[in-house]
Amino acid sequence: MEFILEDISEAEVARRRAVYTPLTDTVRDLVDAVIRTEVAEEDLDEARRRIAEVVADLRSRQMDGAFGVRHTRENTGMAWGNAVIGVRNALAPPLDVVHVADGVRSEFTLGAAYEGPPGQVHGGVCALVLDHVLGNAASVEGPCYTGTLTVRYGRPTPLGALVAQAWVTEQNGRKRIVRGTISDADGVTCEAEGVFIVPRSAADVPSVRWSAG
Repeated sequence: MEFILEDISEAEVARRRAVYTPLTDTVRDLVDAVIRTEVAEEDLDEARRRIAEVVADLRSRQMDGAFGVRHTRENTGMAWGNAVIGVRNALAPPLDVVHVADGVRSEFTLGAAYEGPPGQVHGGVCALVLDHVLGNAASVEGPCYTGTLTVRYGRPTPLGALVAQAWVTEQNGRKRIVRGTISDADGVTCEAEGVFIVPRSAADVPSVRWSAG
């Protein structure tokens, strides 16, 4: 994997984050509004036209392909297109993963855009979140990638406020075994165990500090 170096200051990273976060939040609100709107059908075409104009403006100048995996010289990660933490990705919840004494933890909210069964989080979204937080825990001491991920669904995960946690249970050579959970106010709803592999080229991959944005 090719990492993209951006030679910018921490202040510039913060400035850019402050510019893009409100835009992404508004698009995230738009997604939720489209799902839940009950306005008259004759108003929808006008809404579509106005949105299409904004899309055309944004597409007037854009990069080729995906955002990529970027970092600064201070090793601050800018995974701004990431499906889980991307500050420029309105599909991302986004999660803000923090390091704690025994691993990593994230408090987040999943709304209507993440629904599977009525009022519940789609199981694939739960797996997406668990893959990310387990991978984050596994990568504390250096980069690694998912080998296998086994998810066990104890009960439906309700839409709303949730907590994800993950911790390393074993390390054997290039393999790191990690466990993690998603919980609501009543306790664990699903859990996962993953095997994460340290790449042979890990020495060439920077140890990057990742967070939401």
